Amino acid sequence: MADIITIDEPDDPRLHDYTGLTDVELRRRREPAEGLFIAEGEKVIRRARHAGYEMRSMLLSAKWVDVMRDVIDEAPAPVYAVSPDLAERVTGYHVHRGALASMQRKPLPSAAELLRSTRRVAVMEAVNDHTNIGAIFRSAAALGMDAVLLSPDCADPLYRRSVKVSMGAVFSVPYARLETWPRDLETVREAGFRILALTPDEKATSIDAAAPHRLERVALMLGAEGEGLSTRALMAADEWVRIPMAHGIDSLNVGAAAAVSFYAVTAGRPQG
Repeated sequence: MADIITIDEPDDPRLHDYTGLTDVELRRRREPAEGLFIAEGEKVIRRARHAGYEMRSMLLSAKWVDVMRDVIDEAPAPVYAVSPDLAERVTGYHVHRGALASMQRKPLPSAAELLRSTRRVAVMEAVNDHTNIGAIFRSAAALGMDAVLLSPDCADPLYRRSVKVSMGAVFSVPYARLETWPRDLETVREAGFRILALTPDEKATSIDAAAPHRLERVALMLGAEGEGLSTRALMAADEWVRIPMAHGIDSLNVGAAAAVSFYAVTAGRPQG
């Protein structure tokens, strides 16, 4: 059983993992370098634990101690109890859910390793908005995608905002980085996947007509909000596909487009 340690000073070194959570550039560099990420809220913390992530510490306001008692009793990590005001001074924002945990990252698998046991994968190019990353992972988990591959410049799925928006779904879907873009798409093709590029271009095939759910192995590639897929990525694809639109709308938010296209890719597959 972990001890509950009350802390009254915002500069206490034991709170180092939680300092400056709103400084995106700082946390983007620091968290991967230090091998940690932040889980926020009871459900997300529990899902991280269930997915096998090791807890480094927990930061709780007093009223959350009883709610998280079973996690406190199970996790051999220090638990810091602080006032809501102190939590805000340390993190930089009002911690609405009253519970934060610093978790230890796991080593990422290689893309080749991930592809050996999958049939339906999402490939993201330059999706660097953390909200979109979280939404895409949530849809991938809900709609039965097997894995996600990220170009080198995609945002961190384990950044606090991504984890929060995904409601912890980033823990359910395996992911890997493609280190050389778009050359490493050949690794995907060599593993037997047909690469479909999602684009609003009129030359693209309707995703219904392409019938990706009938393919043995399919990789669906999506680009960043606004810019879409780069010319290099489009040229590396086996086929271009589009979501048919009505009322003169030319495209969807990448999170919405991902959900629609994931359903088309996985239609008819049993969901776990």
